[in-house]
Amino acid sequence: MVRRKNEWPEEGELVVGTVHKVLNYGAFATLEEYPGKEAFIHISEVSSGWVKNIRDFVRENQKIVARVLRVNPRKGHVDVSMKRIREDQRTKKIQAWKIEQKAEKFLELAAKDLGVDLDTAYEKVGYELMDIFGDLYGAFETAAEEGEQALIDEGIPEDWASAITEIARRNITPPEVQITGYVDIKSYAPNGVEIIRKALKSAQDEGIIVQAVGAPRYRLIVKSTDYLDAEKQLKEAAQKCIEIVEKEGGEGEFHRELT
Repeated sequence: MVRRKNEWPEEGELVVGTVHKVLNYGAFATLEEYPGKEAFIHISEVSSGWVKNIRDFVRENQKIVARVLRVNPRKGHVDVSMKRIREDQRTKKIQAWKIEQKAEKFLELAAKDLGVDLDTAYEKVGYELMDIFGDLYGAFETAAEEGEQALIDEGIPEDWASAITEIARRNITPPEVQITGYVDIKSYAPNGVEIIRKALKSAQDEGIIVQAVGAPRYRLIVKSTDYLDAEKQLKEAAQKCIEIVEKEGGEGEFHRELT
């Protein structure tokens, strides 16, 4: 169960629940992100249309997304509405909740590596990671992309930063970026074709994808998980191509494709 640092949800917040009791006048659902708390959905808040039979809209064990209307911690009441959210909001909330479930599993694995349980993990670093990175998955994603130092710099203990990074890199593939540029290269030497080929091969040797657009223009494509590294690699490869051609009396120019 994904947990929130606050004991109670806030009014207006979207929550995920599991329906456990359906009555003629409404339904009760356990709140997945708030252990031990349940919400009540009055029949008038189940659907924007007329509800003749509430069981046509909710049933036991159904996962729901609802908006919090009122919270009364003293009485232990949370009133929610299923009708006061859009379908895109419902979909987005469920997706985010599922991602956080996955992140919680990652935290549990990191805790196991350090010989403690999930409850301890939340107290030691879990809630702090949520405060710093917005959610648990954001913390693991940062660790996968930037390494444990990114967590240490935020005050996370080194042993936890190391364990989290190890789990993150085993389970999260950083998103790949693709950037494109063009080199216009000309050679006036008798062996100009060979010179152009040599220049383009220098880019290919650096892992750059080279495509002919139409002489004298050639497309250079770089794929990487780091945008800044990709930019640097593209510019260096283009410059190397141009230098090879210019050294033999030719000329060249680099153009960055704008997206």
